[in-house]
Amino acid sequence: MSATAGHEGASHSQDILTRVHHDLNVWGFPDTPVDIFGYPMNLKTLVMTWIVMALVILFTVSATRNMQLKRPSKIQLMVEELFQFLRGLAYENLDPQKGASLMCLLFSLFIFLLFSNLWGLVPTMMSPTADVNTTLGMALMVFILVQILGLYYRKAKYFKHFVEPFVFFLPLVLVEELSKPLTLSFRLYGNIYAGEVLIAVLLGLIPLTATILGGFVFSVVWLSFSIFVGFIQAFIFTMLTIAYISQVTAEHH
Repeated sequence: MSATAGHEGASHSQDILTRVHHDLNVWGFPDTPVDIFGYPMNLKTLVMTWIVMALVILFTVSATRNMQLKRPSKIQLMVEELFQFLRGLAYENLDPQKGASLMCLLFSLFIFLLFSNLWGLVPTMMSPTADVNTTLGMALMVFILVQILGLYYRKAKYFKHFVEPFVFFLPLVLVEELSKPLTLSFRLYGNIYAGEVLIAVLLGLIPLTATILGGFVFSVVWLSFSIFVGFIQAFIFTMLTIAYISQVTAEHH
């Protein structure tokens, strides 16, 4: 009885989600992947990613244009504080020289993730990080970068950690290494996608609950929480990137 009720509830939620997504698709994006240069791609994710990149460029250029020392603008102060915060994290976990060389990457990574996570909260838009292809691609980029930096800084000594303390630990170490991009990608994807799904479901329920204790309040509360989650997930992804780089570049691994 309870299983049947649960199945009906899930089916009802799926119907609401489908209807809301259909209503919000005012731009007419196709529901199935589109063949682009011989590869199937999600056109909506692709377009949203380019929009986010344009917003990031606009934001950073606006913040760094006409910079002043005595009377900085609010947006300049915001970017400076964010940069100093990330630099502090990098210098705490990395050698200052190594950390300084990675600051452009870390800052760009955090800003892009933050804008991507929050962009889906705009009506009719979608977070690029709500698509597992985006998060997996970024996680693989970080994974490859970590391996390159490990070889660059530690040379042949980098391979020692695969067989320490015993050579028969090699399979376990390989599983641990290969699991890093998976955990990075699915953690980010799961949190952002789940937030967008729940907001869509709440939007679909508004007509039914608007007269009961102000049903729209629930959507506003969840929207505020989703903004917080967007910040946290961008921070976690960047922090784990710093931690992984620190592990492979440390002299005593």
